[in-house]
Amino acid sequence: MFDPKSFIEQQQQEISGIQGRAVVGCSGGVDSTVAAIIVGQAMAERLLAIYVDTGYMRKGETEQIESLFIEMKINHKIVNCSDEFYEAMKGVSEPEEKRKIIGNKFIEIFEREAEEFGAEYLVQGTIAPDWIESGDGVRDTIKSHHNVGGLPEIMKLKLIEPLRDLYKDEVRLVARELGLPTSERQPFPGPGLAIRVIGEATHERTEMVREACAIVEEEIDKAAASGKMELPWQYFAVLLPVRTVGVQGDKRAYGDTIAVRAVSSLDAMSARFSEIPLEVLETISTRITNTMKNRVNRVVYDITDKPPGTIEWE
Repeated sequence: MFDPKSFIEQQQQEISGIQGRAVVGCSGGVDSTVAAIIVGQAMAERLLAIYVDTGYMRKGETEQIESLFIEMKINHKIVNCSDEFYEAMKGVSEPEEKRKIIGNKFIEIFEREAEEFGAEYLVQGTIAPDWIESGDGVRDTIKSHHNVGGLPEIMKLKLIEPLRDLYKDEVRLVARELGLPTSERQPFPGPGLAIRVIGEATHERTEMVREACAIVEEEIDKAAASGKMELPWQYFAVLLPVRTVGVQGDKRAYGDTIAVRAVSSLDAMSARFSEIPLEVLETISTRITNTMKNRVNRVVYDITDKPPGTIEWE
C-alpha cells in the first residue's frame, strides 16, 4: 500500500544529496506544487519556484498562485511572459505543435531564469500518466505532455522529477500529507487554455474560453456544495472552431460554440463523463450566452468517456 509519508522522506533524502541550485516550474496545479514543496523542504533557498504567466491561465490564477506560494513559504518569482507565448503561437492550430511550442518556450524561460539564479537543475511535477501518454519511446503517443514530449532535445538543465512514478490519486495523498491547501484542486493542463481553444489560440479567443471556464467552475462548485451533484474530477469549457446559426433579437446571426466537459476519474488514465443535473447545465448555458452575447450562441455538453476520448479535447 502506498505510504505518502515514507515517499516524502525517501524523496527528500535523495534530493538533499544534490549539490547546487534548482528551479521548479509551477503552474499552481497539484503536481507542480507538490514537487516544489518536496524539493523546497530539502533544498530550502537553493530552490526557486517560477510561476510563468503564459497568458493561457485561468481567471484569477496568478493572484491565487502567489497567495499559495506565500502561505506555503515557497521561495518564488512571478514572470509575466504572455506576449512571448501569444507571439510564438501565432498561426498555430495543430494540437501537438501547440504543446511542443509551449514546452520549448517554458524551457527557454526557465533556462533564462535559472541562469540568473545560478541553477543547474529543473524540477518538474511530471507524473506517470504524463510520460505514458507521451509515448515514453515504447508506447504510441496519445498526446505529448508539455513537460515530456514538449521538451527540447538539447537542454542545459538536468531534470529532477520526484513524482515521476506516481498516479494522480497518489499525488493527492502526498499533497494531503504535506498539508497543501489545494490538495483537492482539479487538474489544469500545462499548456493551459491554449488547448481549450480548438484551433489558433489567439488572445481574443483565449479570453472567451477563460470566461466560459470560470462560469463552468463557479456553477458546478456551487451545485456540488449544495448537494445537487458530486464534484467532478475535472470540469471546464472548450471553445470550438464551429460557428452556427442563431438568433439575436429578431435577426439571424452566426455565433461560436462552447462545449462543457466534466468527468469523474481516479488516476486520469480512464474517466467517465459526469452526470450534471439539467438545471445546472441550463444555468451554465444561460450565463455563457448572456455574458458573451453576439459571440457565443450555442453550448453543448460532452458525454464521452476516456477511452475513447481523452479528458482534454487536445
